[in-house]
Amino acid sequence: MSSSVHPVDLPLEQARALAQRAVDKAEQLGLRGGVAVVGASGALITASRLDRGGAGGMARAVSKAWIAATQQIPSTEHLHRMTTLPQPISTGFVAVSPQARFPGAGGMPVRDEHGVIVGGIAVSGSTVSPFLPTDVAPEVVSADGEPANPEDLLVAYAMRTPYVGQHGDDRARWVERFGDLVVSPQDSLGMKDAPPASQQHELEWARALCDRALELGAARNLLVSVAVVDVSGEAIQQDRADGAVAGGVDVALMTAAAAARFGVPSGNLQTEFGLATPLLHLLDPTPIFASPGGSPLHEDGRVVGAIGVGGAEPLLCAEIAHETAGK
Repeated sequence: MSSSVHPVDLPLEQARALAQRAVDKAEQLGLRGGVAVVGASGALITASRLDRGGAGGMARAVSKAWIAATQQIPSTEHLHRMTTLPQPISTGFVAVSPQARFPGAGGMPVRDEHGVIVGGIAVSGSTVSPFLPTDVAPEVVSADGEPANPEDLLVAYAMRTPYVGQHGDDRARWVERFGDLVVSPQDSLGMKDAPPASQQHELEWARALCDRALELGAARNLLVSVAVVDVSGEAIQQDRADGAVAGGVDVALMTAAAAARFGVPSGNLQTEFGLATPLLHLLDPTPIFASPGGSPLHEDGRVVGAIGVGGAEPLLCAEIAHETAGK
């Protein structure tokens, strides 16, 4: 732990390792979604979406991880508070803390070796929820012989902690799906070691791009954040270099979304599309930022996504993004 009196975030390398464990376990169990790790400061450290993970899951994971990291409690406890407080108070909390706009259960604080909270982690997405997918095998949602749910299982596995359900009655959902079936502890797959994920080709592509952009930033003595998004602007991979400014996370995502949705560098949107203002929400929950820093990514002549870089002078961020994209 740092000797600084200021809050310290989990290092990117450790946050990436947590996310990777969740990805490994999700692939082993046939689950798809996104995993996010947010620092104690409230700034995102890393996020990864499994292939075919679906839209919207990443935003939910980020929100729950933010709650766990900054409120320093499991997000299920936060949910309990929000549903028992008078409505003006709960509504007011979300108004002043928009990062907590999805106050769902499942987010867990991450502690360092001294017990200090340095982050929060959560997962959500296509088949990652407290509900049991229609085609799930009972062994998959069994933790040491007891009923489990996909969302809490992935978080417990990533953190190497015993499974504890955060979403109510796991057994009731089990009985509804599997009746009185019993899975022995030795046959339960939930908490057993998972092999390294090998089928996440889109995620591997996005991570390689993020790694390259971080390397190019470091070569310029810049601490930056980077985001790789799909063609709709949904994040596939996000990373913030240790010590990078918190606002760079948002700029990276918004410039990437701008480049992906319009198919041109984000700094060109005002001239090529006549946008009246640089910051737009359009019809998508992810706003776009028409400032240099985002570059579209192409495959076989079509736009398949974009990379955005933030946290430094915009033209330098644009250079890193364009070089990473192969421009």
